[in-house]
Amino acid sequence: MRRIFFVIRGRLDGAGVLLSGLCAAHCILGIVLVSLLGLGGGLLLAPAIHRVGLALAVLVGVAALGLGARRHGRFGPLALGACGVAAMAAALAAGHGLPEAVLTIAGVALVAAAHIRNLRHAA
Repeated sequence: MRRIFFVIRGRLDGAGVLLSGLCAAHCILGIVLVSLLGLGGGLLLAPAIHRVGLALAVLVGVAALGLGARRHGRFGPLALGACGVAAMAAALAAGHGLPEAVLTIAGVALVAAAHIRNLRHAA
């Protein structure tokens, strides 16, 4: 049973890192495509994409980081992930532009780092 728990949590951490990378790529590509080429503004900047991304970050983060903290007893990754999610939530409130991009990229970097630390503590 413990082995299954470890595998599931590890996969959730991997998904968290992947989602963080996709979010950062979306943010950077959105800025480049909209600013330089004037393309994709309606789709790339749609508020629904950002809300869904934040919801996924919260769900995966709570599951993986919360279970990890319970398992290995270290709450650093959970706290780091919470800071990242808070930055991502602040980005939603900031509106489109440079502040949103900076907050989003900082947030996803913190969340990815939290998942990586969580994986290392589990080993």
